[in-house]
Amino acid sequence: MRTKAIRVIGAAAAVLLTATACGGRGESGDSVAQGDCQGQQTVGITETSIKLGGVYPLSGPASAFGEIPKGARAYFDYLNAEQGGIDGRTVEYLVRDDGYQPPKTVEEVRRLVEQDQVFAIFPTLGTSTSSAVWDYLNQRRVPQVFVLGGATKWGSDTDHPWTIGWQPSYQAEGRAFAEFVKKEKPNATVAVLFQNDDFGKDLRDSFTTAVEGSGVSVVAEQSYEVTDPTVDPQLRNLANANADVLLNFSTPKFASQALAGDARNPDWNPLHIVSMVANSVSVLKPVGFENVQGVVSGAFTKDAADPGLAEDPAIKLYKEKLAEYAPGADPTNNYTLIGWAAADSFRKTLEAAKCPTREGLRDAARSLSGVGIDTLLPGITLKTGAGDAFPMEAVQIQRFQNDRWAHVGAVIDTGK
Repeated sequence: MRTKAIRVIGAAAAVLLTATACGGRGESGDSVAQGDCQGQQTVGITETSIKLGGVYPLSGPASAFGEIPKGARAYFDYLNAEQGGIDGRTVEYLVRDDGYQPPKTVEEVRRLVEQDQVFAIFPTLGTSTSSAVWDYLNQRRVPQVFVLGGATKWGSDTDHPWTIGWQPSYQAEGRAFAEFVKKEKPNATVAVLFQNDDFGKDLRDSFTTAVEGSGVSVVAEQSYEVTDPTVDPQLRNLANANADVLLNFSTPKFASQALAGDARNPDWNPLHIVSMVANSVSVLKPVGFENVQGVVSGAFTKDAADPGLAEDPAIKLYKEKLAEYAPGADPTNNYTLIGWAAADSFRKTLEAAKCPTREGLRDAARSLSGVGIDTLLPGITLKTGAGDAFPMEAVQIQRFQNDRWAHVGAVIDTGK
């Protein structure tokens, strides 16, 4: 259950939203002409079109995430061609590359807002990169919707009402891993490899807090910088602790390195847990499936590679339209599916907005009432409200078997 302090923070955000709901125009935008929406921002949206801007690491150390916009763009192209867009508005989707470098994120976001005049930033990806622009976007009153990253601040902060996350927070993910370890290995010693930013620290701190008072103890920690060429030295240091569990809280490039390093060490065989941001089969495959058997992670979307979902209507539609609108994209790559699911979430959020304005989108994202996204796992919906700006808080533990992930136990809802 979320702490009382966080719930009070969320309530304050609701008050702030109410106070700003009738805010004025942007510097270069028109205003809606009538009704309760009068005076609100309509930059980038007309009766027939909507312009969105997404910023992803298409190059650099996190380029594996470059598959995400393929899924998002395919979804929007499908809407435009077959569904009349979003509420009759054709979606123009502009994608920029920041190389996972915060200064470049700032440059590209400013270009999207000031030159391209986008309606909203959907999304930015990463903690440090998204953090680099949220002050700017909130000062400009531009929605930064469904940030792809699980930093707790995307849902708990009160000073940035125009920014909201999407996926389960790293706090929720860390708690879910802790619950699993306490049941699987109740007296385990744990080693932690983590990225030295809010992403890695959120996961580490959440797990550590959740195991307090149990027989599970963290005995070794090693951090790395995103600019490091390799995490092999950190992994060697962690191996000296001979812990029962290795928490691999890394982005794809470094997660893959750690998995390979673990596989090369015959003297250390920990239960290896990989963060959700790095659990795509595309990350595991280069290591060799034979070397990642039994690796544990979490999930919140369905698995398009699962033969058991071959007849699932949502997965069938996703595969069919991805082949049509993003030929060459891999439908079994989880990052591609995440892009599709996030775009579906954007569509349903905008459709629920009382006003087709920036303010309307902002408010709709913070008042989601059990919105179903067909490519999410059963039991996981989008829900926000006063005191709760975390759209998803449930995690499904999964274990890698043969060439795919298999669910372990029931969905863990960390928001209860």
